[in-house]
Amino acid sequence: MKAREVKRAKLVAKYAAKRAALKEAGDYAALDKLPKNASPVRLHNRCSLTGRPKGYMREFGLSRIQFREMASQGLIPGVKKASW
Repeated sequence: MKAREVKRAKLVAKYAAKRAALKEAGDYAALDKLPKNASPVRLHNRCSLTGRPKGYMREFGLSRIQFREMASQGLIPGVKKASW
């Protein structure tokens, strides 16, 4: 799944300029002929370690589970468990 997401991200980057130009021109027939995976809507954030799609934390690029494990081990700088 992680490899599939990387492949999609490359396609989105490859067709970004062409897609923008077609949108600006209003040529929706040509837009429809582009590959489906070239659409940025089809991208999904995934944990960089496990590939988990849910519970993703953008700021760290990790899922909540991996974030908690790494934070408790002290592997993420500036993050510590709250206590008051």
